[in-house]
Amino acid sequence: MITDVLNTRMLTRQNRWKYRVYNAALAVVLFLVSGQHAMAQFGGGGMGAPGGGAGPAPVDEKPKFREHIFTEGGIAGRRETGDMLVADVIIRGNQRVSQALILQKLQTRRDRFYDQDIVLQDVKRLMDLGRFEHVTFDPQQVEGGMQVTFIVRERKMVTKVIYHGNRGINDRELGGRSGIQVNDALSKFAIENGRLRLVEYYREEGFNQATVEANVGLPASSDGRRPADPTAVIFRINEGPLERVRSIRIEGSTIVREGRLKTIIQSRGRRVGMINLGNKVNLRQIDEDVRRLETYYHNLGYLIAKVGRRMEYTEDGRRLDLTFVVEEGPRFSVRNVLIEGNQYIDEASLRSRLNLGPGDTFDGNLFDVDVGEITYGYGELGFIYAEVDATPVMLDQGNEVDLVYRIAEGDRWKVGSIRVHIDGEPHLMRESTMLNLIDLREGDFINRRFLELNVNRLKRSNLLETNPAVADPPDIVVRPLDGEVIR
Repeated sequence: MITDVLNTRMLTRQNRWKYRVYNAALAVVLFLVSGQHAMAQFGGGGMGAPGGGAGPAPVDEKPKFREHIFTEGGIAGRRETGDMLVADVIIRGNQRVSQALILQKLQTRRDRFYDQDIVLQDVKRLMDLGRFEHVTFDPQQVEGGMQVTFIVRERKMVTKVIYHGNRGINDRELGGRSGIQVNDALSKFAIENGRLRLVEYYREEGFNQATVEANVGLPASSDGRRPADPTAVIFRINEGPLERVRSIRIEGSTIVREGRLKTIIQSRGRRVGMINLGNKVNLRQIDEDVRRLETYYHNLGYLIAKVGRRMEYTEDGRRLDLTFVVEEGPRFSVRNVLIEGNQYIDEASLRSRLNLGPGDTFDGNLFDVDVGEITYGYGELGFIYAEVDATPVMLDQGNEVDLVYRIAEGDRWKVGSIRVHIDGEPHLMRESTMLNLIDLREGDFINRRFLELNVNRLKRSNLLETNPAVADPPDIVVRPLDGEVIR
């Protein structure tokens, strides 16, 4: 009976996986061989991970059993050359940080050979915890070897965070923005950063006159009921009024209606019926709207168009009348088109793909389309790393521009081999199932457009997990024959 139940469960599980593989990620790996080389070599690039700031102090962790055995003098993890064994390791000065956490970070342990270089590395590891202001050590020769004493001085920790004077934004939202929490290391630098983040948050929420002052230390109450707290952090806030945009006007436009320009900007005024919805004054957003309007005019051929702003507040400082002032300037046309750096494809073929030519009115959107046409034109022929640097050059006389396309062709690539890698369990999918979704074949020149289409096809197939929180989404990874990742 038990065997029948287990078999039934296994069949049910297989049926579930028959239609969808959860917690799986697909990488179709193309191992390439370089085909015909263009004379101009071009290399690929990569993306770096964003740097991160100092976070809260790590939570104490229970040492692993293996670490516990080493700490208590069990089997040594390694034997190094040396003259003396470590007889004992002593920790002094810690009050809030547990001894177990400190010992877990140390490589200097009982029954290992004493090595001063390792001790110095241990000092650095303890400082990297972010919980100590100072760490030093004191080695002493005793019976049985060296006794190493680590002397630590803990940083002061935040015992309380108080937000005083806030009315429009609650403590929970402010706590998430400031980044200062109880039991964090008390750092003036972190507190000042938290204050600046709070000011920025108030600006985003329409409190542009808000001020925030940060102080450390809470004095005792006058009645003696509350003792002094020297490590409490207090943010004193003067919010000021919540500012809202009452009206928006755009002046100076002769070729585009005001209503059309208002759809381009993100700032909003008060709606019909005196409704305030989404019209908080965001000065950063207003600056971005100025750039949006300028970009819009530049794309229409008004390459020297400028946009300013005029802000008028009501007497109580709560309402803003916002005016964007447009100075259009002349409209530019294309005088000539110059193409540089092409060697594999002749200039006449490239020009035939362009939408903008001599005599046309400059259009920034069509200009971007032309750049994409050249890039993908090369990509369809195997130059998957070709790049195009395009620039409109304004002339000194007349309202004309020259369009200059500088091309870096790079190498031409063929498909050497295609390999399918699937993560997850169980593996019910055959390699041929994935290969049927891919248009690339071994020996063909790689088509850059097909690469992108095939990735989208894999994601839409519903055969693999596409949620990045569960597993890496399906992707096509291009590698040269030596195994180094290019893209």
